Amino acid sequence: MPIIYKPLDINNLTHFNELKKLIDADLSEPYSIYVYRYFLNQWPELAFLAFDVTEEEKNNSNNVDVSDKVPIGCIICKNELHRFSRMRGYIGMLAVESHYRGQGISKKLVEIAITQMESNGCDEIMLETEVENVIALNLYENMGFIKMKRMFRYYLNEGDAFKLILPLTEKSCIRSTFLMNPQTPVL
Repeated sequence: MPIIYKPLDINNLTHFNELKKLIDADLSEPYSIYVYRYFLNQWPELAFLAFDVTEEEKNNSNNVDVSDKVPIGCIICKNELHRFSRMRGYIGMLAVESHYRGQGISKKLVEIAITQMESNGCDEIMLETEVENVIALNLYENMGFIKMKRMFRYYLNEGDAFKLILPLTEKSCIRSTFLMNPQTPVL
């Protein structure tokens, strides 16, 4: 079963509803429509979907019409200026339908998102994941993410989380205080 990856078409309500189902089924936090819209309206270029396709469609992946296909995986991210000193990417949500797991789909979605965030000028990428989610932790650590800190009772279910970072540039390794321009206001 070949998999292709496409940017989210923000106007495709079916895809939006399907990615919401994927995320609601996998992640411990319930997200309101406002959280989705926050990410998708501001950073639509940082949302990607995975689709199960035929071999023929895979060979023609640039021309495949996925408008009527159900996504089997998704990633939703953002990037913005952090403390007036560096561009920070953020992986907000990643989910793959349960019977498609173990095939490298999550890894590919993360790679696509990292590439896009790098091209957007990000100096680092951050995320949080549950301490108990060993599979996600292994995925991210194998991709170069580093555990920064443990956040106790971070989730609504009172589960702990690790904050992870993927440094992309040297700026990521320097404290924000030392990167700030003296003319930059401190908030």
